[in-house]
Amino acid sequence: MPQSSAYLETANGPKYLVQLCKHFAHKITVSYTETQGECQFPCGTASLEADAQGLRMVVTSVDDEGLGQTQSIIESHLARFAFRETFETLDWQRQDKAA
Repeated sequence: MPQSSAYLETANGPKYLVQLCKHFAHKITVSYTETQGECQFPCGTASLEADAQGLRMVVTSVDDEGLGQTQSIIESHLARFAFRETFETLDWQRQDKAA
């Protein structure tokens, strides 16, 4: 099953996690706390984990197209919420897991 992860080093990880999850909860199934969240998109699932050092994002999908779409959704929304941060794109690392 295609999977990739990215990490944003920031002191605002918990803030961005909550913002993302609250935003997506208007349209999809989401569960979250201040340090962990899961967003179930039609194209894939995003798992978020935040601490005082940053925000880790892991996306999983049934195929490469869905994986790319899920990455794009997370990245574009994070860029909007974290506009004060100094990142242009996230460095997604592929790490497929067994189905």
